[in-house]
Amino acid sequence: MELKGKLIDHQTRCVHYHTELDIIAIKFKCCNIYYPCYECHAEEAGHPAQVWNNDEHETNAILCGNCKKEMSIATYLQSNNQCPYCNAVFNPNCSNHYHLYFER
Repeated sequence: MELKGKLIDHQTRCVHYHTELDIIAIKFKCCNIYYPCYECHAEEAGHPAQVWNNDEHETNAILCGNCKKEMSIATYLQSNNQCPYCNAVFNPNCSNHYHLYFER
């Protein structure tokens, strides 16, 4: 699995989002590469981001920065902001950006 972006630690925090809870990375549909956030993708990918369609929500496209397990978009969206594998808590404010990643 490839992870790019302006990372600041091993738990996928980046220069844009780096609170204790900012520990996920998203695999972007357009390039099949994990980035910590849409800003990292915009600055480094060299192409526009594509949104995952509703019928693609079973795709493994979320990476927990704590345990490094991948999960499907559906699992992430239903996780109540907590990793189903290691119970690490995710930032609930990420939901403000879901429209940039996932068709809803």
